[in-house]
Amino acid sequence: MLSDILKDSADIPKTILYKLEKKLLTLSDEKEACTNPRWAYYFARNVPGANKEKCHEAACKEPYWAYWFARDIPGADIGKCCESACKSLYWEYYFAKNIPWK
Repeated sequence: MLSDILKDSADIPKTILYKLEKKLLTLSDEKEACTNPRWAYYFARNVPGANKEKCHEAACKEPYWAYWFARDIPGADIGKCCESACKSLYWEYYFAKNIPWK
């Protein structure tokens, strides 16, 4: 029974979350990762050589992820992240409080 389950699980496509947890993300997963702001942030943070501009664009679709992208990703465009984060008063406050401006 267990061997059948394990054999069947090999056919299940690996999700971004699974690959992130198992440290299996590669540059070939970028297109899928950038379909969701959360995954775009995690992809930019965890995959060396990720296209930060493409991930930045995807992450900044939501104020929450725009804040975290600006905070954690070196070289993030702070102005664009601020523009997105400031759509929410909550994240605007934290952005102003915690993100250094140059």
